[in-house]
Amino acid sequence: MENEHPTNLHASTPERAPGRPRAPDVDARILQATLHMLAQHGFARLSIDAVAAAAGVTRPTIYRRYPNKIHLATAALIAYCDQIPCVYTGDLRHDLIAQMAHFRHALDRPYGMAMLGSMLAEEHDTPELLAVFREYLVLPRRAALRALLAEGQQRGQVRLDAPLELVIHMLIGAYYAQYLEGTPFDPDWSTQIVDAVLPLLQP
Repeated sequence: MENEHPTNLHASTPERAPGRPRAPDVDARILQATLHMLAQHGFARLSIDAVAAAAGVTRPTIYRRYPNKIHLATAALIAYCDQIPCVYTGDLRHDLIAQMAHFRHALDRPYGMAMLGSMLAEEHDTPELLAVFREYLVLPRRAALRALLAEGQQRGQVRLDAPLELVIHMLIGAYYAQYLEGTPFDPDWSTQIVDAVLPLLQP
């Protein structure tokens, strides 16, 4: 059945028989349609038939790639969570601002906060999806910030007893707090939030 929960969400899709190679545009259309429906309707109302219709493919085309609905939703979430650049320029302020700008862009994209809302709303019934969201989006971004702050400590730009985890909470949490409040974001929001926490870091 479509809503069965497999034991391994990260298992690769079944091996394909010899034949024509997959068309990348078909894969992209399927995942895009899945993301849209997850954000708009949640996992419980996600339908393979609806995804197929929106993507312009057949049900067998989807099932050849994803054996059930949970695998499809997981693949769509992983595709949505793009890579996290973590570049050390030697200028901690600059690097933190760049990281926060990338973080904001990821959530400002279509489906960003709506997707998170769907994952949280269905955490009790489908905890696997929120786990994937955390693994591929939340934790890598925290790790990238932590790596920048650790590099800053090695360079003497961050004091050794600085509350790094608290600062990470403040940096990331500031976006969610302002979004929920409904206050528009300034174009230089990333700069403002970094400058607000830098005094907690500096020697």
